[in-house]
Amino acid sequence: MSKVRDGINREKITINSKEMEAIINNISNNPRKLKNWYVITGGPSSGKTTTVNLLKERGYITTFEHARHYLDTQRLKGRTIEDVRKQQQEFQLGILDMQIEQENQIFPEVQVFLDRAIPDALAYYRFLNLPEDKNLTEALRSVSYKNVFILDCLLLVKDYARTEDVLAQKKIHALLIEVYESLGFPIIQVPVLPPEERVDFILKIFNYENQNEKHLNQFNI
Repeated sequence: MSKVRDGINREKITINSKEMEAIINNISNNPRKLKNWYVITGGPSSGKTTTVNLLKERGYITTFEHARHYLDTQRLKGRTIEDVRKQQQEFQLGILDMQIEQENQIFPEVQVFLDRAIPDALAYYRFLNLPEDKNLTEALRSVSYKNVFILDCLLLVKDYARTEDVLAQKKIHALLIEVYESLGFPIIQVPVLPPEERVDFILKIFNYENQNEKHLNQFNI
């Protein structure tokens, strides 16, 4: 990928035609494409939710992340963040249950960008050295995603729901790549760019693939 400098002193990354062709070939050769769903994921402070929100603003169907939502629901019940996080297995299972319920409610043919997906749970289970439970194992047997966009990490910013340090951020990012690769899904790593350009990067691949599919369907290939 070629790199130039933009007006805000960040690296701006562009994809040339050969790199785009390699990405599309990886997508096209993936045999596991039963649902029309796209995953947006990445380690803590990767700009994931900002990216999903911008996709929503552009008119695409999106979902929301469940970790923060789960914490907020527990706070409304009078529990502290510290108490919830001490019970990591319960915390991760609560997030997983929400994610499973959400994905069960989406029709396979709907084009949707998911803010994290079920396999993310496996990455966090491994990061926390938690035993894989039956719910997770069963859910992983039926998951299917068209593409997985993994966002490169940004500068780590902590808040009430994001407590990891830089080492944990990098470890989780690596585990996400490992998990999705092991499940056979095509991975597209999204570089650090200004938010709108990240969305442009994702949609360039998204639109290219959809145009190719329409062409193939036209000729019943």
